[in-house]
Amino acid sequence: MNILVTGGAGYIGSHACKALALAGHTPVAYDNLVYGHREAVLWGPLETGDINDRERLDAVIARYQPRAVMHFAAYAYVGESVENPGKYYRNNVAGALTLLEAMRDAGIGQIVFSSTCATYGVPRQVPLVEDHSQNPINPYGCSKFMVEQMLKDFYTAHQISSISLRYFNAAGADPDGETGEDHNPETHLIPLVLDAAMERRPGITVFGEDYDTPDGTCIRDYIHVSDLAQAHVLALDKLQNQKGHYAFNLGNGNGYSVKQVIDTAREVTGRDIRTTIGPRRPGDPDSLVGDATRIQKELGWQPRFPDLKDIIQTAWNWHRKHFAS
Repeated sequence: MNILVTGGAGYIGSHACKALALAGHTPVAYDNLVYGHREAVLWGPLETGDINDRERLDAVIARYQPRAVMHFAAYAYVGESVENPGKYYRNNVAGALTLLEAMRDAGIGQIVFSSTCATYGVPRQVPLVEDHSQNPINPYGCSKFMVEQMLKDFYTAHQISSISLRYFNAAGADPDGETGEDHNPETHLIPLVLDAAMERRPGITVFGEDYDTPDGTCIRDYIHVSDLAQAHVLALDKLQNQKGHYAFNLGNGNGYSVKQVIDTAREVTGRDIRTTIGPRRPGDPDSLVGDATRIQKELGWQPRFPDLKDIIQTAWNWHRKHFAS
């Protein structure tokens, strides 16, 4: 099948395109290239366009006749969303609405949506399960929550089936070294740590060491991006056979602290990584870990790279290749 992949030139989208191609589909990457990379589109055609451009979306849909959509196109910087919420609501919410209306009018009946654990807000208990209340605390999380609500309503009104995948921390790189993580600006911990190992930056700032965790630093759930991409293919398979509106967590169920990530990166790279302690960032919970039991039982998903060392190793392999001077 042809599958429309919005944001297909981005970090997660490009890995999903590879997973789709390996499953026998043709991914059609649709990306405005604001944050995506043209060179990351390796497994199907690239169509440049904005998610809010209905005329362009209609033209691409008419050309390729996709059977389903994977929707990754979104802005994803939490701090920026607080400073400029309009940008996030216009792109993430209005853009998703434009896409859903284009799907409705073209008769496309399935969509897999890139959601986030940020829809839960501050966790009442860890690990988080899908039935936890959704009370996002920033415009980024709110924008993803709003799209989940739209998907529910579009299923009721128009029978567009959907699966929302609530990610925890996507990390790592394609094990074959074909695509990886390259954001500008970069805000994710693992690539920042690897930048420090390569001396592309002087060091890494640890934001707070007085959290209620064993070593005082925040604990997060890291999921390998290729495992995440495989979950999208399984979600697509489910929607081909079973209509409905679903949501699943995507995480490893294991939490690692900031200090554990840095120490593991030192082990993997064999290099010194200088650290400084900074103040806490507002809104950072002590621990965010997901329970992925539901997707494991219902879709048969199992992570191939659950170990932090393996995740960082794939990231390091790609990082050295991609950023070699």
